[in-house]
Amino acid sequence: MLYQMSITRFFTIYIAQGIVFAVFLYLAIKILRRDKKRLNIIFAGFYISPVIGFFINFLYGPMTYVPLILFLNYLTNFGIFYSPIFLVVFDLILLKSEKVINTAKQALILVVFGVVMFCMIFFIITPGYGVTLDENLSPVWSLPFFWYLTGAELIVTITIFYLSLLIYKKFQDETLKQKWKSFIYGFLCLTVFMYGVFLSNTLNNPTFRIGMGLTGIILAIISAFLIYRGVGRQLEK
Repeated sequence: MLYQMSITRFFTIYIAQGIVFAVFLYLAIKILRRDKKRLNIIFAGFYISPVIGFFINFLYGPMTYVPLILFLNYLTNFGIFYSPIFLVVFDLILLKSEKVINTAKQALILVVFGVVMFCMIFFIITPGYGVTLDENLSPVWSLPFFWYLTGAELIVTITIFYLSLLIYKKFQDETLKQKWKSFIYGFLCLTVFMYGVFLSNTLNNPTFRIGMGLTGIILAIISAFLIYRGVGRQLEK
């Protein structure tokens, strides 16, 4: 069943998130067109994962059947917030090489974090501990769910910053160092955006949601291009 959604919700889903979706999809295609070696595929995964999440969000935006909305929202969260783990694998390969961080280790890292993301389902099926919907059918996070996802992402965030700083220190070429700074600044913007979304979904304040929606467009697009710019040299054939 469909309903006439509010202007705010339409703007958030189909305009704000739609722009981010288009930018991330564009960069993913650009990376894969350059080369389809494993490093490129892993880096492209950072962009493809949220693209899948946003696409699912577009599908359930007009729906009113709560159980289906909550399930599809779970898949949306999975796609969007799984994405940073690809940067962990990417950084490890740059730091240690593909011989050290081989296919098995790469898969292990991706699967372990995938399990962590899958465990969000237990919050969804436990009343009072997961996600509910407000009168506009926008997701509202419980504090347990907020802290679980924040904790999981914080571990990944700290790991990426730590590995990125180690990589930065290894560069001797000043041009490469400046480009890698773009990567770090880009991920910093992404981190601010991500935790802003966490707070927005938990506080469920209409003004904060609108403000975060507008700010989020800017932060997400800036972060996407800065991260891409920062590793462009490393992805050459």
